[in-house]
Order: sequence, then C-alpha cells, then structure tokens
Amino acid sequence: MKINFWNGNKSNARQVYELQILEAALAATEQEFGAWTLESDCTDFPTIEGEASVFRSKGFDLFATVAGNPKLANERKIVINTPLMKGLLGYRLLIVRENDLPRFAQVDTASQMQKLALGIPFSWADADLFRFNGYTVVEGGTYDELFDRLKSGEFDYVTLGANEIEEAFEARAFPVGGLNLEASLLIYYPFPLLFYVNPDQPELAKRIEEGLDRIIENGALDRLFEEQYGDLVARLRLKERKTFRLENPNLSDELAVVMRAC
Repeated sequence: MKINFWNGNKSNARQVYELQILEAALAATEQEFGAWTLESDCTDFPTIEGEASVFRSKGFDLFATVAGNPKLANERKIVINTPLMKGLLGYRLLIVRENDLPRFAQVDTASQMQKLALGIPFSWADADLFRFNGYTVVEGGTYDELFDRLKSGEFDYVTLGANEIEEAFEARAFPVGGLNLEASLLIYYPFPLLFYVNPDQPELAKRIEEGLDRIIENGALDRLFEEQYGDLVARLRLKERKTFRLENPNLSDELAVVMRAC
C-alpha cells in the first residue's frame, strides 16, 4: 500500500508529531493489511480552495485537521473521530505587543477578553468559533503577515495552540520585534485534531482507525505524546493561568463527549 500524506499548513512540531502517529498506526496494522510506503508532502495550500481540494484535485490520501473544519464542509471525506493530540490544540496562549503586557495582566473577565481584538488569518477554522463566543475577530491576510499586523496595531493579540506557540514565537514573532508571549491568560475550547481520509480510500480509513485503536490500547500514542509534549504543561504553566472557556459549535455529539474526557 502506497500512501500519500498531505502534511502542510501547520507548524513543524505538528508535522513531526502527526507523521509519527500515522507511521505508528500503519505499523500496528501491517500484519492484517500488508506492507506500506508513506510519502509525506509538506506543501502549503493556504487558500480555502487549496486545502479543500487536496482529495479531489491533488490526489492525497489523507491529512490531519481539526474537527468541523469549515473549509471541508462541502467536500466528500471520511473522518476518523479519534483525537490525536489529547485536546492540546485547544489550549490557546497569546502573543501580544510588549507594551501591552500590563494591560493583558489586568484582564479578569470574559467580557474584557471579548472586547480585545483577535487577529486570525483568512479562512482559519477557529475564526467562526471565536465569533460564536462573542469575541472580536479581525480576520484576513495570511499567517506570514500575522505578526507584522499585530505589531502595527491592527489587532491586540494572536492566539495559537500550546503545542505550537513557542516554535511560532521563535520563528515568526520574535524576529518582528516588540512582541512577547503573554504569561497569565489561557483560552480553552475543545478543538480535536483528526485524520481525514480520501473518500475513495475506505480500506485505508479502516486501517487507520484500527491502527489508532491499537496504539491507544498498547500505550504507543501516549508515549509519542509524552515525547513531544510531556513537559509542556508545566513549562507553560497551563494549570496556573486564568482560563476562559469557549464553546465549539462545530463538534458532533460524539466528539463533544470524547473531548470532555481530555
């Protein structure tokens, strides 16, 4: 079985982790489903049409994205409802202008948070989620432009998953200058990361689903998570921060139950 995995539009940390999980799931099912080869393609397709068409026009077999991704609402796909990251992507930390750090340290209520303007690149899946929860969203541009726009004052903050914010800050925000990681606040919403499979590949979907079940049962998924993110909760003080909890209207009932256990 030759598998073409699209692994773009994300941080390097996520690319590595998602590839490791996929390889583990395939290895766990090799006896029943046969040998496999895997090609991981990290090409970015930053537009709505680019990401939405990875199955029907670009020929990929699967990729990972968040549950309920609106770009794929009208696309044929097979979704495997097994969260890959223990909900970590929904623990959102903030990058702000350095001179605004005292201002954010004084935020106590959800209404204060909702009045601050959040910058989100065009077509990101969580823009509608924030709007649903009454937050002020400035949506537009690309991820590459995001931190320059934050520095210029177009919005007040950027929020990214705890799993990727340190890498994003070092690689993208720090070089811009005048920006910093906010140390006291956390925005949480259930935001499970799932594998989406080409609708013409039901056998592959079955294999991945069975493989994920096995690596959960044998502890391999837990070990991969610990290797990649084990010290992150303590390092970023996730349990000590002032937390604002949001609803995710795009979750199925099944996933909502699963995410409550994360």
